[in-house]
Amino acid sequence: MNVDSSKKPPIDTHTKENLPYVGITIGDPAGIGPEIVLKAISENDQRDVCRPMIIGDLRFLRQLAEEIDVRIELFDADAPANPDRPYLAVPVIDLGNLREEFPRGIESEIAGKASAEYIVAAVDLWKSGKIDAIVTAPINKKALALGGYDYPGHTEFLAELTDTKDFAMSFFAGKLCVVLLSTHVSLRNAIALIKTDKLVDLIRFTEQKVSALLKRKIKIAVAGLNPHASEDGMFGNEEADEIIPAIEVCREKFGIDVVGPFSPDTIFLRGFEGEFDAVVSCYHDQATIAVKCLSFGASVNVTLGLPLIRTSVDHGTAYDIVGKNSADSSSLRSAIKLAAEFAGIRKNS
Repeated sequence: MNVDSSKKPPIDTHTKENLPYVGITIGDPAGIGPEIVLKAISENDQRDVCRPMIIGDLRFLRQLAEEIDVRIELFDADAPANPDRPYLAVPVIDLGNLREEFPRGIESEIAGKASAEYIVAAVDLWKSGKIDAIVTAPINKKALALGGYDYPGHTEFLAELTDTKDFAMSFFAGKLCVVLLSTHVSLRNAIALIKTDKLVDLIRFTEQKVSALLKRKIKIAVAGLNPHASEDGMFGNEEADEIIPAIEVCREKFGIDVVGPFSPDTIFLRGFEGEFDAVVSCYHDQATIAVKCLSFGASVNVTLGLPLIRTSVDHGTAYDIVGKNSADSSSLRSAIKLAAEFAGIRKNS
């Protein structure tokens, strides 16, 4: 894989020069990632927030655009500047890694390997200063493994590529920000991970990283594990033994504005309505069920702790609808806009 990132791709002279460059990977090419990328980028409002750049396979993307009738001109990012190029033409970092036929709608070695190479290329471009943020379309863990990359998902892969030790998955949905204590582990193991020291670390991490993104002090709520946050020990002891001590340490020792634990069946709605800036969740599905019920298609996955800005969609590869031209690009559009917003804040700070 060779990525020439020695120069920024040529951008039409009509483009607003103060907008951030946002690199967008197409994800698993056997899934809906390429489709939603093309649909999202074809919307003119994207040009109001960023200068988009697709990271994928140019030949494949051109064929797909014709197949799903997306009217968009794609050009090789390494091509010479052309003053006659249309304003809405989009540069593609062309890895040319889909020359072989591969099945669409199922996991495969070719698609998995390609999806990993797009991520690596995006990080390389960011390291070289050619893009300001990364937005990722969905990948598939099994396909990734078939392609020779053993990672649970984007979060861990990006952490290794950027030599990041402390990181966390989060979701942004309007006024709601949810930060997860654990991600892709069994529920039994997730409960075992609810320990005072881990929660103290996550609350402090959340306060630092979300405050940095929003450029202000934040108020944090912590969700309980058990129904009604155990109701004073009636339904479990994790709140009293692990969660409350963590909150007290963060308040008294570190001066963090954090409260809880609150009943998990209401706290996410309170965050969504703006009562809190961030909600710390005890495990993956506790967070994602709430986020997707409140804001599916508009919520954005953000990896906190990385040196780069990375956002993603709130859904998977959706193999079952590949080829039907029915994939909704709403979440990806939201991810692009949020990445551009965060990149703008960082550039202007």
